[in-house]
Amino acid sequence: MRFHAPPEDLRRFFTTFYITEIDTPQGVQVEDSLQPEWANLRFFRGASPDSWIDPDRQLSGKSFVATGPSSRSANFAIGTTRFWGIGLLPLGWARFVGAPASDHANLIADGHGHPAFSHFVPLADSLFGPGPDEDAEKERIIRFFRSIPEPRGFDEARIVAIHAALIDPLLSNVSELVERVGLSQRTIERTCDKVFGFSPKLLLRRQRFMRSLAQFMLDPSLKWIGAIDGQYHDQAQFVRDFREFMGLAPREYAARPHPVLEKFMHERARVHGAAVQTLDRPEGASAAAS
Repeated sequence: MRFHAPPEDLRRFFTTFYITEIDTPQGVQVEDSLQPEWANLRFFRGASPDSWIDPDRQLSGKSFVATGPSSRSANFAIGTTRFWGIGLLPLGWARFVGAPASDHANLIADGHGHPAFSHFVPLADSLFGPGPDEDAEKERIIRFFRSIPEPRGFDEARIVAIHAALIDPLLSNVSELVERVGLSQRTIERTCDKVFGFSPKLLLRRQRFMRSLAQFMLDPSLKWIGAIDGQYHDQAQFVRDFREFMGLAPREYAARPHPVLEKFMHERARVHGAAVQTLDRPEGASAAAS
């Protein structure tokens, strides 16, 4: 897997562009699970994934998989493949998707068939050439997003201010968020619902949880007790959050193999600075807010 920083004019909209190659024996799939994250567009050449949040709502055999912002773990199984992933920050969701994010929260969709993502189909259908060409594919991605006109009513400053406050590890509740951003609580709630996908309270809880989970995944020697974020009152509160966000207990999660995600997080932290999307700072945010 390799990570590519978007060009300067697009950087504030995306987490990263990344290319991943998975090679398995014929007929064999690797299984793993994604943590709560921002929205993603993934384009596959080769095997397509079996993907699900709820086991009875599995998506299979789709070469363009779009996901909304998530507060739950998404599972996948996949064979030999090559795929591009494009992570959309909340600002990128507002700029390039535009639909209410809360209506697409915890969604795994066939990008070819879902109306919110149908305008990305030309990219999905033209991204790959006859053979692998990483540089040419990256340039197609860049050209495509540069071609999309800016929507009306696009309040970039408000979105960035809320995002920058959300990722500050010293910020622990909605009252502090309101004070930091300088907008009414109702305005912040509406913006979070429309662009971030969840209420401010849940977003703050998700940040607290993801700081803990990322710390553990990067250094399991800490054990859970050493990785738990300082905003947690006790271990029991962390376990409750873990069950809500991941669907299982911390001990069960640690006992499972993570053949894709573990490598992904270590490489992302090495190249990009943050192991997971939700810890990425919005462009222009202070480095102290991380």
